[in-house]
Amino acid sequence: MRGEDPDVLVVGAGIAGLVAAGELHRAGRSVAVHEAADAVGGRVRTDLIDGFRLDRGFQVLLPAYPQVKRQLDLDALRPHRLVRGALIDTDRGRRLFAPPGTHPVLDTGVPSTLLGWLREHPADAAKIAAWTARDLLSPALVRRAHDTSVAHYLSSARISPWTVDQLLRPFLAGVFLDPELAVSNRLFHLVWRSFVLGGAVLPEQGMQAVPDQLAAGLPAGTITLSSRVEAIEPPTGTAGDWLVRLAGGDVLRPRAVVVATDGDTAATLLPEVTAPRWSAQATYYFRVPEPPATAPVLALDGTDSLLLNAIVNSAIVPGYAPPGSALVAATVPGRAASAEIERRVLERLARLYDTQTRDWELITTYDLPQALPRLAPAEPFRRPIRLANGCYVCGDHRDTPSLQGAMASGERVARAVSRDLARVTYPPRDSSTV
Repeated sequence: MRGEDPDVLVVGAGIAGLVAAGELHRAGRSVAVHEAADAVGGRVRTDLIDGFRLDRGFQVLLPAYPQVKRQLDLDALRPHRLVRGALIDTDRGRRLFAPPGTHPVLDTGVPSTLLGWLREHPADAAKIAAWTARDLLSPALVRRAHDTSVAHYLSSARISPWTVDQLLRPFLAGVFLDPELAVSNRLFHLVWRSFVLGGAVLPEQGMQAVPDQLAAGLPAGTITLSSRVEAIEPPTGTAGDWLVRLAGGDVLRPRAVVVATDGDTAATLLPEVTAPRWSAQATYYFRVPEPPATAPVLALDGTDSLLLNAIVNSAIVPGYAPPGSALVAATVPGRAASAEIERRVLERLARLYDTQTRDWELITTYDLPQALPRLAPAEPFRRPIRLANGCYVCGDHRDTPSLQGAMASGERVARAVSRDLARVTYPPRDSSTV
């Protein structure tokens, strides 16, 4: 019915779409959200399998992200914190890199070597401390800085090859899913700043708790799941309604449409949008009889081309595994899953945790070719969100490829929609059917 059409239709209930819908609702606009999947979240999803809580791919929440502070009730997520540091397998053996005040809580059986690294690589330490201070004190300078790749930046800063290849590359490859470190250096510094300020956490109910909390802030009935949008057609007049055709044959006529899908789907629905380039990841979840480590610490492989990163999820949040079992997640950035990769992953995990993995049982594998949009050097942090009068697009392919970028994009598009709707006088709607 025409009388039931909303002011704004949001296509997609991922992070950006939920933030946009929430901002528009709080601004007094009627909003409807249609999501093709069976749950909200987009790429931020958590599955329950045999009592295990499995995030889809390696994901953590950075509490220092400005949009996390604006959009989420962090305490209500009951976050569990990872140690600020990492257990790294280097060509000098397994080493624990963590600040002196944190490593006593770790029971990895590996001594902290941070102070040893500081003595061996004082120039590297000084340069990293200098850029960290700049990132903390002047983030605006980072945004305006000349951009290059992370790899080029580290080389031009004369960071030693050992520090780059054994420490920084394994960590950054996992963050950006980019083993070559070809990602934007400006993006690296902004994310580095957030890691330094707030570390990383996992919500007690998994990463799914993030979109679930955003969805809970909307009125009942706002979100329709398993409802795929097939086509979007512009109005015939300057102040008419858009036509949104659903897969089931229904047609909606909102005043404005916000396409908040992934970049590929947005490019299919809107010819003006260019599909992003993607980075891949393959994440393997294993059921293990005993945890290989009980410390909430990230483990990194600095000696193998897989650049594996791993966590014992149940050591961070006990509820990620049922009683009597432990859960280990291992992620390979930039690669597709395969039987050969799985075999190599188990070999590397055995070395990384100094244990045998013969009795580790694979629960499932997430092969994610579209895990994260790529942001190359010199590409803009912000792309246009207003495509036509009443048609908008948002998502982390329009801002920085991160949870922060998705939320910022949703907020940005909501402000634009609210401003534009306030400027236009629309003809009155009737109750005729379409």
